[in-house]
Amino acid sequence: MLYRVACSVFLLALSLPAAESDALAISDRLVSRHLPFGTVLDPFLDTTGQTTGFTRCGDSAIWTGHWLAAESFRYKVTRDDTALRNVITALSGIRLLVDATGNDVLARCVVPTASPFTAGILREEADNRNYPGQCPNFECRWVGNTSRDQYTGVFFGLGVAHEMVDNPAVRDTVKQLVNRMLARLDDDDFAVKMPDGDTSTIFWFRTDQKLMLFLIGRAVDPGRWAGRYSRERLFQAPFVSAAVATDVLDPHNSYFKFNLNAITYYHLNRLEASGTWRGFYRRGYDLQRRTVDDHFNAHFNMIDRAIAGPDARRDAETRGLLEQWLLRPRRDDRVDYRGILTSCHQEDRACNPIPVPLRVRTDFLWQRSPFLLYGGGAGNIEGAGIDYLLPYWMARYFGVL
Repeated sequence: MLYRVACSVFLLALSLPAAESDALAISDRLVSRHLPFGTVLDPFLDTTGQTTGFTRCGDSAIWTGHWLAAESFRYKVTRDDTALRNVITALSGIRLLVDATGNDVLARCVVPTASPFTAGILREEADNRNYPGQCPNFECRWVGNTSRDQYTGVFFGLGVAHEMVDNPAVRDTVKQLVNRMLARLDDDDFAVKMPDGDTSTIFWFRTDQKLMLFLIGRAVDPGRWAGRYSRERLFQAPFVSAAVATDVLDPHNSYFKFNLNAITYYHLNRLEASGTWRGFYRRGYDLQRRTVDDHFNAHFNMIDRAIAGPDARRDAETRGLLEQWLLRPRRDDRVDYRGILTSCHQEDRACNPIPVPLRVRTDFLWQRSPFLLYGGGAGNIEGAGIDYLLPYWMARYFGVL
């Protein structure tokens, strides 16, 4: 029964082509409701649609980076002043995440101490700990225990902004931010250190992510980072596939790892000009692509379009997936298909990818397993819609739409 409904939904989606007006409306709503303190957060909404708080602060950095990438593609396609303002807004948010820590470490998010929403946010992020911040013009707290995920997402956005936005002020801001964070990481031997001396994460065993950071450094400031990248590449590029080879052994649990890999290999394969070194990166990327190419994932499809070039079947699939996304509810209502769909191997894993309109409601759809049988929340959190904006504007830039 569910698949009959899904087929009807898919046919309806075919009559609702992904349109620029949808992307612009989602972006306007994000700016008006999801940037309370300068970076992306998701609001709690009551039954009347009023905001009662904010959540997902722990991933504010990564999604602000993804939003920066989306608006950068938008600006490249449209040259629209609003897109440029959004790029500058996202960059200002990322700069706040770097300024607040006082030593160029990246914060997960920053909140003003005077906000009535701050206490709830900090309670939710208690496991990540928070610290007094150095914010311009207001007292603030910043949430730490910063992960590689947050750095990877922010550098992804900065790299795309440098590539897509030719505005000198934007380029200068990107260069400053990359230099500050990368120098701090390099000085600390790629361990992310909190003010209390704790190390929240290390890049030692993720040579792919580490090389991506240096490669973006080389792109924005070659005089400072080109030699450093070349030395790291010499010893580490042959081993970039190791982590991906481990990740693909489990294509369901911790699915967010595939998004981190995708945005890492986007820059590795596009910014490395040498065929020899890019060959190492392409082998790592292809390992993942062979695992997820049948997961009906519009974001991964667009990363593949950027790396591998046009493919008629994949690109048609991407258009349909974007159309289907528009049929999804924007709040986190819980879904549970156990007993409706057959499970395979695990009680939370369907045997086939679940249709996009029916999948678990979440922050960024494409980083959640398409096989996930249940999940969601109470239906009071509104998603930002970056999981539509990013693949949509990429599809416009790369000619898929």
